[in-house]
Amino acid sequence: MITAGKFFDGHNDLLLRLWVNHADNPAQAFFAGREQGHLDFPRMRQGGFAGGLFAVFVPPVTWLAGERGQEVSLVQAQHDALAIAGAQIAILRQLAEASAGRARLCVTAADIEQCLQQDVLALVMHIEGAEMLDEELTLLDRFYQLGLRSIGPFWNLPNRFGVGVNGGFPGSPDTGEGMTAAGKALIRACNQRRLLIDLSHMNEKTFWQTAELSDAPLVATHSNAHALCAQPRNLTNAQLEAIAASDGFVGVNFGNAFLRTDGARNAETSLNEIVKHLCFLLDKLGEDRVGFGSDFDGISVPEPLGDVSGMPRLFEALAAAGIDAQLQEKLAWRNWLRVLKRTWGQ
Repeated sequence: MITAGKFFDGHNDLLLRLWVNHADNPAQAFFAGREQGHLDFPRMRQGGFAGGLFAVFVPPVTWLAGERGQEVSLVQAQHDALAIAGAQIAILRQLAEASAGRARLCVTAADIEQCLQQDVLALVMHIEGAEMLDEELTLLDRFYQLGLRSIGPFWNLPNRFGVGVNGGFPGSPDTGEGMTAAGKALIRACNQRRLLIDLSHMNEKTFWQTAELSDAPLVATHSNAHALCAQPRNLTNAQLEAIAASDGFVGVNFGNAFLRTDGARNAETSLNEIVKHLCFLLDKLGEDRVGFGSDFDGISVPEPLGDVSGMPRLFEALAAAGIDAQLQEKLAWRNWLRVLKRTWGQ
């Protein structure tokens, strides 16, 4: 039996934070507990975090230089993309190996369901921004063999596969050109391997190209409603209609800037803002196609949430809004399992 209060999450940046701050012994830092950020094992247990998609993300040059306090050239960063991705994948695998059975790398929906039943943390490998892949896609199978099951081809910046969404608030998602020939080939290759394709950082053109090319459910792992918060990264009503028509899914992002009507990165944000986006998306997509995509460790979240340990307060806010226990369970994990089964086929 799966205990009430557990949830599966569509996106976090834990691996990036461990790589930046705890590269020498990431597993020790994770299982003992970190002083900063939103996620570590003790707080995940406290908050009911039962599993999720863990992003492998190569940060932009300016961010990397600032975080590590060093100068990093563009050439060096491009050369290092594969090495950075490899280091973060190694951290993910170390978390499973050093867990003494408390965490497991999952490659099927059945793996995740078993982890939920056995109270084991379910780790799913996700790539955010495909900078580490070559145009010929010779590395895609290598990552698949290592456990990759989900990929967002773009982040905010252009890459060899096309252009991600970028721009300030308020703004439209129509922020640039679409996919290159290599990008279209990547979408087809993901379909062939039944990899989940994440729409969350796609601009208007890449979104609709993916909708036309892909035969899988359309999934945005960590995005919100543009009608409520006009961030370019949020989904328009037309995009939501396409996701619903594909029997797809949206994971709601907990970032203040993607929740608030003013687009501010202000932690003085009510949990009701998360509830509003959930309810709006439930209305547009139906109760089987919405869940959580927190973006923990990648954004600032409402102060009443604080970090993953505050998740019971979000469930209390959902109950106060009239969302019953059955629908809460769908939002928490059942809807994620459903769309992963449809996408992965197992």
